[in-house]
Amino acid sequence: MAKVILKRVSGDYGFDTVNENGTVVKMDSNPEMGGTEYGARPMQLLLNALAGCASIDVISILKKQRQEIKDYSVTVTGEREAGVEPSLWKEIQMVFEITGNVEEGKAQRAVEISLNKYCSVAVTLVKAGATIQTNVIVRNA
Repeated sequence: MAKVILKRVSGDYGFDTVNENGTVVKMDSNPEMGGTEYGARPMQLLLNALAGCASIDVISILKKQRQEIKDYSVTVTGEREAGVEPSLWKEIQMVFEITGNVEEGKAQRAVEISLNKYCSVAVTLVKAGATIQTNVIVRNA
């Protein structure tokens, strides 16, 4: 069972969360609510989690296919529902940039498999009503 402990450490809304491995994640509210930019906002962390979850899958799939990745990044942007509470993620865009000796078709397929089959974060967001669009850019080097 996963376990996270949250402790208020900075102002009203600056928190450190620590998991069972001792990894610390800093969190805060937005400035309009009194946050001080101490850490990421909880909803931003969902996008972080999506990028990380998908990336672990994509890199693992490509390595199994003997694709050589020299550089890798993902940019995630999202738009939340306006004027409602709770304000869920509505539209999410992910741009995967992969450099190396990688076949474009394999990279595209790895992203598709991750988001539709393996990445629990992606499936959770989609079940909550979000749409996830992707763009995969492969640069051979």
